[in-house]
Amino acid sequence: MLTFLGFAMIATFLVLIMMKKMSPIAALVLIPALFCVFAGKGAHLGDYVIEGVGKLAPTAAMLMFAIVYFGLMIDVGLFDPIVRGILRFCKADPVRVVVGTAVLAAIVSLDGDGSTTFMITVSAMYPLYKRLGLSLVVMTGVAATANGVMNTLPWGGPTARAATALKLDAADIFVPMIPALAVGLLFVFALAYILGLRERRRVGMLTLPGRKALGDAEDAEEELVGAAAGSGAQPVSAGSAGSAAAGAADGPSPAAPSTSTSTPAAVPGVAPEDGFQGLDPHRPTLRPRLYWFNAGLTVALLAAMIAELLPIPVLFLLGAALALTVNFPHMPDQKARIAAHADNVLNVAGMVFAAAVFTGVLTGTGMVRHMADWLVGAIPEGMGPHMALVTGLLSLPLTYFMSNDGFYFGVLPVLAEAGAAHGVSPLEIARASLVGQALHMSSPLVPAVYVLVGMAKVEFGDHTRFTVKWAALTSLVVLAAGMLFGII
Repeated sequence: MLTFLGFAMIATFLVLIMMKKMSPIAALVLIPALFCVFAGKGAHLGDYVIEGVGKLAPTAAMLMFAIVYFGLMIDVGLFDPIVRGILRFCKADPVRVVVGTAVLAAIVSLDGDGSTTFMITVSAMYPLYKRLGLSLVVMTGVAATANGVMNTLPWGGPTARAATALKLDAADIFVPMIPALAVGLLFVFALAYILGLRERRRVGMLTLPGRKALGDAEDAEEELVGAAAGSGAQPVSAGSAGSAAAGAADGPSPAAPSTSTSTPAAVPGVAPEDGFQGLDPHRPTLRPRLYWFNAGLTVALLAAMIAELLPIPVLFLLGAALALTVNFPHMPDQKARIAAHADNVLNVAGMVFAAAVFTGVLTGTGMVRHMADWLVGAIPEGMGPHMALVTGLLSLPLTYFMSNDGFYFGVLPVLAEAGAAHGVSPLEIARASLVGQALHMSSPLVPAVYVLVGMAKVEFGDHTRFTVKWAALTSLVVLAAGMLFGII
């Protein structure tokens, strides 16, 4: 009964979200509360929620102060050189823009924190997507999938969890997986190229008034970089009248016949009143004289995270306080910077605590345990010698429908035990368990995904419909590469 209710609760949540019948925060709260009553445990709902909130409170605190810290680093210009390089590579070619999104997300993912990756990627690329009329769900989908592959870094979380759960060395798990993960990342870049071609066919080639095609002109390149970074509307002539709305990506409409007129037409959604300022190269918050201080502070913060000198929420709290004090010593400036990032902080923290209701009910009622036992018990006896393959395949749905903690500490030991009975090494099981991370990073139970869709102004349902199939395919590519190389 609990197995059926668990799957039904997850399915109900996803259907209502993708059909836009409920907002994510309402669905995360009301649907599990309803199913808790169906399970006959409504009297314990308060206990389940409080327990879930307690477990996710450190994550909420980490995200809150990480958003403040990296928001400040974006404000003061720490990431501007990387962004300028990516934007110069992108020019005005939709193919380069989408590939540049994947490259930027992969580079920034080296810090092991999804929320940071999404903040920097969206801050850099959002204005460019809006000006060129590209689909924003392409941006969120590519960024989430690239980050999912990179999320397997030892300090990213899943590898450490697998090592802890199976009492293995994280390096023994991760290092042999590097070739398979590299293939997965290359697949993401190839996917970005294909999606970019689709966007190019939809919007056509864009030109600045009186210029050659932006993709061909060096002088236009500099103007585009400034336009993408600025906050004001820049005149652009589009080969398509711009039917680019943020939510349409999976079935792009054909581009209108290409025209290049002398009368400038503003690309929709670029006006300053849309509330997004982008990376303006002349913004007053830049602190060029403190660049190396901020770079050193960020490197020290990441090193402390990897070395686990202090809990991550504490490190971000200290880092945010120090960065705010040094870069903005005057109280009015500090208040202004905190207020500038308050929306993101409130939205993400609220979503995390709403997710605590969902995970609290799933765990407290025993639904997760029954679902895991049912799935493991459904594995045919003849698949025993192939438990690594089974683990890799199961990691896709299980890491999507439950937290990494639930999968790695609850399900993985059972799978490893079943594999050991058939002579399958725990190392192979641990490596196979990582392949689902590309899909996991778009799970509704991952707080960072709400940073991504919130900053990109994309509906979570639109993001899910577009991203899930590509992320699942990426995970399968990693699994196939692992088997081909004899890693899994």
